[in-house]
Amino acid sequence: MNGIVPLVGAEAEELYGAKAVGLGAALRAGLPVPPGIALPGPEVDAIASGEVAATATLRDAVRELPTPLAVRSSAVGEDSAGASFAGQHITVLNVPSADDVEGAVREVWWSANSDSAITYRKRLGVFVRPSVGVVVQSLLQPETAGVMFTRNPITGADERMIEASWGLGEAVVAGRVIPDAFRLSRSGDVLERRPGFKRFAIRASADGGTVDEEVAADLVEALCLRDEHLRALSALAEDCERVYGEGRDIEWAFAGGQLYLLQCRAVTVSAGVAPQRTPAVPTGSGDSLSRVPLFSNLARPDRDAIARLFTQRVFTPGETVTKEGSEAAAFYLIESGTATVTVHGAFRRTLHPGDHFGEIALIDGQARSATVTADGALVCQGITLWDFQPLVQRNPTIAWTLLRTLAREVREASDTQIGKTAATP
Repeated sequence: MNGIVPLVGAEAEELYGAKAVGLGAALRAGLPVPPGIALPGPEVDAIASGEVAATATLRDAVRELPTPLAVRSSAVGEDSAGASFAGQHITVLNVPSADDVEGAVREVWWSANSDSAITYRKRLGVFVRPSVGVVVQSLLQPETAGVMFTRNPITGADERMIEASWGLGEAVVAGRVIPDAFRLSRSGDVLERRPGFKRFAIRASADGGTVDEEVAADLVEALCLRDEHLRALSALAEDCERVYGEGRDIEWAFAGGQLYLLQCRAVTVSAGVAPQRTPAVPTGSGDSLSRVPLFSNLARPDRDAIARLFTQRVFTPGETVTKEGSEAAAFYLIESGTATVTVHGAFRRTLHPGDHFGEIALIDGQARSATVTADGALVCQGITLWDFQPLVQRNPTIAWTLLRTLAREVREASDTQIGKTAATP
């Protein structure tokens, strides 16, 4: 099967990504994994672009899952030992219903095309279009959660390393608390217990997303795992190594007194989390592109063809849209809200609805020349070079028009510089 499948049916890593395939293997081996589905990269592309049939298929598949939901990336190559994308691809937690999953999937898709992810890909020498699989699972309401390494990731010692906190494990994987730390021998003997400082727990919010819930004073430095928890985790480590091999990075949670496996991968650094957002379907109109100099000379049908490739992206107040010096692969057109542009930390201008930035990234994919920050809620239409370049390569009329436009801009810039030089005594 190549479409959306139950997690247990995710077997092709080139379609579903390592995370989904790993969870599928865990289910087939009888390990305790929350119910979920796996979306292949092509299906995620279709959902991100707003294809009605793909969105309907997603909603039908998700309706079988108990809510709320967690939506996580499972990009191809994401969880290999040599290429951790930790902190690059987001997780959207506490998605309330099937109708809200489309927006969460689109945000995961965008995270794989963000400046930070593109920068990381270039450093690894894999500057190609990412294939973004997605895992959708029922979200647990855990009492405690965290991470476990089946081998010490720093010293290489043959021992289990466990970090734990109250509530959802994202407090641990995102480094937002000082977790309790435990060391176990391979046989399960406790070698060390070290209490952390867990002032809050991340919990699911009643209206979607998550909240930081203050922890009772007597629990802030109290160990959140008892001996029976540690025995269960030791057994899980043994099971995971039996299924996957040695040297595993495991995310786990205790909910309702039961231990669940959330993720098992080759030893990597921790993954980041992002809040839930709910983007809408792109407008698909080329009218707004007529105000973009790069596209201004294109015929209306050609601008419409480009506009149909846009995907909406929503940024939260204060969020960095582009960062100066980061590698780039996307162009944005502001639909609503405002953003501030800075260069070397100095204010340059405020962007408003109808303004745009990053169009040269569609051609050269080089570093950003400025930082753009959302002032409040900011809604943009965006297009990546992965979608733009094939369209240009298939259409010589568009390519020639863009080339003439760029030549004109180079000539005008050159004439301006010559004028400045001639005026200098």
